[in-house]
Amino acid sequence: MPALLRRIGRRRALQGAVALLAVGGLLLWWLLPSGPPTPKGAITFSTGVPTGVYQRYGALLEEALRQDMPELGVTLRTSEGSQENLARVVSGEADFTVATADAVATYQRHGRPGAERLRGCARLYDDYVQLVVPEGSKVRSVADLRGRKVAVGQAGSGVRLVSNRLLEAAGLDPERDVEPVSIGIDTMPGRLESGAIDAFFWSGGLPTSAVRDLSERMPVRLVPLGPELVEALQSPDDTARYYRSAVMPPDAYAKVRNQEAVPTIAVANLLVTRDSTDSELTKRFTGTVIGSRDRIGRQVHAAQLVDLRTAIYTDPLPLHEGAARYYRSAKP
Repeated sequence: MPALLRRIGRRRALQGAVALLAVGGLLLWWLLPSGPPTPKGAITFSTGVPTGVYQRYGALLEEALRQDMPELGVTLRTSEGSQENLARVVSGEADFTVATADAVATYQRHGRPGAERLRGCARLYDDYVQLVVPEGSKVRSVADLRGRKVAVGQAGSGVRLVSNRLLEAAGLDPERDVEPVSIGIDTMPGRLESGAIDAFFWSGGLPTSAVRDLSERMPVRLVPLGPELVEALQSPDDTARYYRSAVMPPDAYAKVRNQEAVPTIAVANLLVTRDSTDSELTKRFTGTVIGSRDRIGRQVHAAQLVDLRTAIYTDPLPLHEGAARYYRSAKP
């Protein structure tokens, strides 16, 4: 009998030990993080001019990133626009940015340093080219800008790139046939309002708050940019193939005096990083961009157009491996 009791005692002790190990394993599973660790450290996001869509979008995206990756510090840095943004990412001054597809193609075409290191994370929303004049202006086409003071965007911007191309497509020399004024959307409306310039080019999401606010202060009009300009834009180097004909709906700017849809030119914006950016960070960053679409879109209308089905098309840039991992995991 004592031997039997000892055997029962050992059996119960063994069962108890197994149960304790199981409980301990469950506790470890519960307490230890699963999957890759949350990205930590600090990154820089290069945006755009203070009152532009890039900057507003960046500020709202920063809030979303803070919620999704609380241990990651995000610094926003304003810029002149797409061309400067790309140079910053290549040099390491910025880790992520937004740039137009035509600016990316031009950067590559010109063989600028580090162009081969650029990678895409997502196709975002389209920019619409907007040529704004006072309502009473005699300017009815790009060709009518001859001899006038025209704000064409800052040197490092995508606006400068497309405005110069549009002037050339209309048969004008951007340096000699107009008086170019190198300023951004943060100062263009005020200059037009004061009469210091006759017109300005802007390329941004709809609506751009600076244009909307100007239309509420003074009567302005959008000059049509018809399909014939898109045809004239096409160039042998193929960097202009990213432009397409588009229409700005009448309700894009309720106070603009056109009172009708306005033909224009559109170009896609891309979320850009470089090949050396951490894969897990890029995957999580891309996921936040897609996941925050509706939340950001309530304040930046253009962000509503970010779509998982089209975001993967980042031509002319190859997808970053981290972004590709995100799309594979998010595939329905």
